[in-house]
Amino acid sequence: MSSIQQNIEQITSQIKSAQQKCGRSPSSVQLLAVSKTKPVEAILEAALAGQLAFGENYVQEGVNKIRYFAEHHPQLDLEWHFIGPLQSNKTRLIAEHFDWMHTLDRAKIAQRLSEQRPAHKAPLQVLIQVNTSGETSKSGISEQALFPLAELISELPNLTLRGLMSIPENVADYAEQLVAFQRLADLQARLTERYPALDTLSMGMSGDMQAAIEAGSTMVRIGTAIFGQRDYPTSTKP
Repeated sequence: MSSIQQNIEQITSQIKSAQQKCGRSPSSVQLLAVSKTKPVEAILEAALAGQLAFGENYVQEGVNKIRYFAEHHPQLDLEWHFIGPLQSNKTRLIAEHFDWMHTLDRAKIAQRLSEQRPAHKAPLQVLIQVNTSGETSKSGISEQALFPLAELISELPNLTLRGLMSIPENVADYAEQLVAFQRLADLQARLTERYPALDTLSMGMSGDMQAAIEAGSTMVRIGTAIFGQRDYPTSTKP
């Protein structure tokens, strides 16, 4: 058994345990393997271990990997999520290649993604990134601007709004983590009153996964705990 397979099994077990502790139903939380900076060989190991959803932060790196697996391992039918910041001049690559976009926070980006989504592809599944901590260094829309953006997305033909995403302030205290995640869950609950089909809360990473699951996360983004420490080449850019 490879170390990556062992890591996936360990994380999956932790997710199941967290679900049980919180009274969540089994399989209510999806594992998204964050594969940024990792080679295709590592992703293949994870895929052969049963992990089929992967998150990428850098546009061109992600596109290269999607093309590689489409050509060499099409039978795996992997699901690709873009989870990094996106410049407006890179929207076409996301629209043409990815299945999900987690970090939507501007009307201009939403409109471009819808316009550039190929007709033969299913609508791009999108999450609105909300800056729940108010940190100026963090991406994401303000809570006040959330509903107007959601309304715009709901009217775009080639996007499907699935829910919300956040990267809260990095704190070690469990209670503080829980408060931050609950804030996003409360926003999702309010938004769902208007858009009942919403079903996805992308929140929680290795250090705060338990609190995220308790607050209602349906998708946790785990990278290092699966693939090991990342090696960031100096030439890597979003």
